[in-house]
Amino acid sequence: MRLGVGLVAVAVLATAGCDFAEADAWSDWTVTVYYTPVESYHDGPRETVHGCSDLACTDPDAELGTLPTDFIEAVRDEGTGRITSGEHAGAYLNWSYDTGFWLDTQPRDAAGEVLRPFQSAAADDLTPGLRLRLTDCGILNTADPDTCAKFQAAEWSIADGFAPSLGGARHLDLYIGEESSENFTESPDYVFFLGATLAPLS
Repeated sequence: MRLGVGLVAVAVLATAGCDFAEADAWSDWTVTVYYTPVESYHDGPRETVHGCSDLACTDPDAELGTLPTDFIEAVRDEGTGRITSGEHAGAYLNWSYDTGFWLDTQPRDAAGEVLRPFQSAAADDLTPGLRLRLTDCGILNTADPDTCAKFQAAEWSIADGFAPSLGGARHLDLYIGEESSENFTESPDYVFFLGATLAPLS
C-alpha cells in the first residue's frame, strides 16, 4: 500500500467531489503511513540504478550507485530512501512515477520541501497546506496502547499526493520518518487505521 511519493509527485486535488465543509466528510477515513527506507537495513542482490544525479537533472541517465534490490523496491514504494554505501553515502535516492530516480540532499514532499516526521502527510482530496489532527483512530492493526495517542498528538500538514491508482477518496498517509531497524515495518509506528476521524485546524 505504499505510495511512491516524490518531489514531482502527482498534483494534489482540492476536493475530488467531496464537500469538506460537511462534518461527515471527515469521518470514515483510511489512514496509512510512509517512511524513508535506509539502505543498511536491506540486503540481497545488488542492482545498478540510473537517473538524475542532481535536481537540475543535467544527465538523466547518470549512474547513481549499485544498491540492494529490496532497498530499490522500498524506495519505489515510499518515494525516497537514504543511501549508506558507496560514493553517494548520506545522499537520498528519491523516486516518482513520472520522473524516475534522482539524488537529493533530503527526503522531500511534492512541493520540494523536506519531509518532517509526524508532520508531513499525503492525500488526493485535501488542499495542500491544510493542517489537521487525527481525532479518532477507529480500528488499528496494533495492540500497542500508546500508538493512537501518539498519532493524535501530532499536527499534520498536507503536502504530498499519491502516485496514480494508490490513493483515492478518504485516504490519508502520514510520514513517520526514517527506518530505524530491520524490523521497522513491525514497529508500533508502522500502523494503519480504518474508520478514522479527522479534524481540520484553522
